[in-house]
Amino acid sequence: MAIPHNPAPDSLELMRVIWALDHALQSRSKAMTRTLGVTGPQRLVLRVVEQRPNVVSGELAAYLHLHPSTLTGVLQRLDERGLITRTRDPDDARRMRLTLTAKGRRVLAKKSPSAEALVRAAIARERPRDVETAAEVLKRLTSALET
Repeated sequence: MAIPHNPAPDSLELMRVIWALDHALQSRSKAMTRTLGVTGPQRLVLRVVEQRPNVVSGELAAYLHLHPSTLTGVLQRLDERGLITRTRDPDDARRMRLTLTAKGRRVLAKKSPSAEALVRAAIARERPRDVETAAEVLKRLTSALET
């Protein structure tokens, strides 16, 4: 017996859709590992570091909503592969500043379908206001779940 699809946007339906999105992101991330050599989260970190050279790792963790220890593992793998450099902040030795390497730029230049490219293409078909509203709802849900 099939579970009926409830078209009403109640909390259960929204959670089902979010879990489907999470699964799709995880699947795309695995595919990206094969085609691009980095996972989805690793590529996201590379993109942010590209846009904000010399970003401090703590600021990056807060921006990505990751625990600093989780981000440390991602940064370590990217550094070991020569995709980023981590240097101590000259004003505060506890802080690490991140920059993209030439090898990291080459990874970002690859044209294989990344999660970000697929999301960009999908939201390009939507009205900007609808995308802003969806982002705000997801931010509020994230905030509610983090408490």
